[in-house]
Amino acid sequence: MRFPLVIACCCLPLNAWAESLSVSRCVVHPPMELLPTEPEQAEAGIAPNQLPIKVNADRSEAVAGDSARFEGNVKLRQGMRQISAQSAEVSQLEGSFSAQGELVYQDPAVAISADSLNADMDDYNAELNRAQYWLRGQQVHGKAEQLKIEGENNLLLSSATFTTCPQDDPDWLLEAKEINIDANEEWGEIWHAKVKLFDVPVFYVPYMTVPVSNKRKSGFLFPEFSTSTKNGVDVAVPYYWNIAPNLDATLTTQYMSSRGLFLRGEGRYLQPYGAGQVNLEYISGDRLLDDSPDRYLIHFEHAGKLENNWRLYGNFTTVSDDNYFNDFDSDVSASTDNQITREGEASYFTDKWDFAVRVQDIEVLGDSSKPFQVMPSLSFDYRNPNLWGPLDFTFGTELTHFAHKESDHLTATRWHMEPTLTLPYQTPAGSLTTEVKLMQTFYEQRDPSDQLEDFVSRTLPQFRLHGQVNFERNSRFGDGSYTQTLEPQFQYLYVPKVDQSDIGLYDTALLQEDYYGLFRDRRFSGLDRIADANQLTLGVSSRFFDGNHAERAQVSVGQILYFDDSEVGLGDDQSQIRSSNSALAAELELQASRRWFLSGSLQFDTQSGDTNKSEVLVDYRANADKLIQLSHRYVPNLGTDTEGNPIDINQAGIRTTWPLSEELYFVGNYYYDLNLSRSVESYAGLQYESCCWAIRLAYYRHLNTNYEDGDFSTISPRDDFDSGVTLKFVLKGLGSSGPLGVQDMLDEGVFNYRRPYYLRN
Repeated sequence: MRFPLVIACCCLPLNAWAESLSVSRCVVHPPMELLPTEPEQAEAGIAPNQLPIKVNADRSEAVAGDSARFEGNVKLRQGMRQISAQSAEVSQLEGSFSAQGELVYQDPAVAISADSLNADMDDYNAELNRAQYWLRGQQVHGKAEQLKIEGENNLLLSSATFTTCPQDDPDWLLEAKEINIDANEEWGEIWHAKVKLFDVPVFYVPYMTVPVSNKRKSGFLFPEFSTSTKNGVDVAVPYYWNIAPNLDATLTTQYMSSRGLFLRGEGRYLQPYGAGQVNLEYISGDRLLDDSPDRYLIHFEHAGKLENNWRLYGNFTTVSDDNYFNDFDSDVSASTDNQITREGEASYFTDKWDFAVRVQDIEVLGDSSKPFQVMPSLSFDYRNPNLWGPLDFTFGTELTHFAHKESDHLTATRWHMEPTLTLPYQTPAGSLTTEVKLMQTFYEQRDPSDQLEDFVSRTLPQFRLHGQVNFERNSRFGDGSYTQTLEPQFQYLYVPKVDQSDIGLYDTALLQEDYYGLFRDRRFSGLDRIADANQLTLGVSSRFFDGNHAERAQVSVGQILYFDDSEVGLGDDQSQIRSSNSALAAELELQASRRWFLSGSLQFDTQSGDTNKSEVLVDYRANADKLIQLSHRYVPNLGTDTEGNPIDINQAGIRTTWPLSEELYFVGNYYYDLNLSRSVESYAGLQYESCCWAIRLAYYRHLNTNYEDGDFSTISPRDDFDSGVTLKFVLKGLGSSGPLGVQDMLDEGVFNYRRPYYLRN
């Protein structure tokens, strides 16, 4: 395949790509034995050309103060450079040195074999003819009709070749009129070069730079090619800009045949006061939409500090329309992200207290209703452990103003205070924690509809008692011996019942009740609803450790017993409790053998016999590149569709990566909706990766997340699915952005691969 691209310069390290292949297989090995880089005698303050010259040879002839000639197994060393040859001559008067026959030159930067050498010992310069060179510690090697060493090991090569392939007959190489390798900058400049693939010229480069270490350099990266039903033929050419050691950017020009020219820029900075990035994306006149509107994205993120105690964080993103992430492969978010968060926070920390001020604005894509804005929120937390003997005291308070983009919408100011006394008791055999809180909240509300009270005061005490006991015993399964733990725990929680119907819902939602969520003291996020509780949570966990103290299995099961109904809710039946117990929640993590792993979770309603949620993943991992994963997840009653039908998730999937040979890999995944009897996502990728180059060809088809277009409308109806083909090609060490690898193929698509087991081993 030919790439008609003229590269001005290339970038990124040569040694980054060896991660996914056998290191020993891809390392360049010079044919000579390399000398240690440490000098035999280190003399501080002495220039290299002033160090003494040591010579060994079978025979020698010398004229005192004039010259010397050496024959047979000649070895000359000056500091950290050495020359081996069959014959050599040193002229002390002229300060010159020459050598011929089986000649090898070495220093800490380069190893060279050549027909002959002429050197100026005073200026530390040398000239070698018909040379082969290897840069020590790097993958770079090649040949040159003439090779000059100047100053501090700078190399000037004429009629030379350059490659990073380890073999003598490389898959790719550069043939250049001139190559200049700067030892200090650790970059090579190349003039009038032909790039050859399998000895076939594929393009001509008048000038380029290439890395010879892990230093960064401005330049074009390899283009990426793809086709898709939503964008047509897609060609992206990224350019890396190394602005400064702490500042860089990637600028991508992308042409989509169905839409037009798409420009993307990402800038990153690292300063003593923090780090951040800026993203700008823009397409002028999207041809797939009526009236060809301009579409864009702006993103900024910063995290840093001021002095030792202040922390700063900011995150701002805006897009032109709700379907932006569905139509474009953005560097900021994926098509599965359904909201944009804009927030800023400044916080101050000490050993006993901290303070923060925060603003937040969330935009839900595809939803006409707008969430409340936090404008602003001030919080203060105080901690005093061992206030009185073992008694701990904490105090938290928050003052938040909730604004709204619609001028005639409900707004409010909330002030919440929460002093807490905790009496902990902990031993290796168990623990018992007693906790008492007093939650006081004031609301000032402005409701244009006059359905809510203007001023509301809510006072709620809370009592919580949590205990756990740790047992362990030795047990045997099959031929193995294990240490098994049994960790029963309980929690009693009491919160009195208080009418909260006069309080609006500003930042509150129902929390998920998995096993660990059973032991929370809240059923809702935020503070607008604090559920009444008179309940006892019972749970037990058991873990198994092998003879090396590695955790091999963990199983947990628990349930809440309600002594009273909970009437505080969000205005729906699901958020209220009208039963004697919660769903039974269970978690399982199991390493059945060195290669088999099982992970699962279940929430089962013991009264109705219904499953509220379930997920199971089975992994077979022969090694890092051999994987088969089977998965199933089920979540009912997520809401209703436009026709009023309930929405359930009932999906099964398989994902695999498998080497077909030492250099050819296959990655594929397939997810199927059992309720709708259709595929949700399909992906299949083949990647060939040798020590010299890599190519990936992939096919994908996945369900689109389409929203109403609003001000924008498509020329034709949006497709339910998007499908396409992508092609990536890399010459390693020549303008690549690192290895293609298998892991990033696993991360492709809607369902990214995740390690399903969390055992502490």
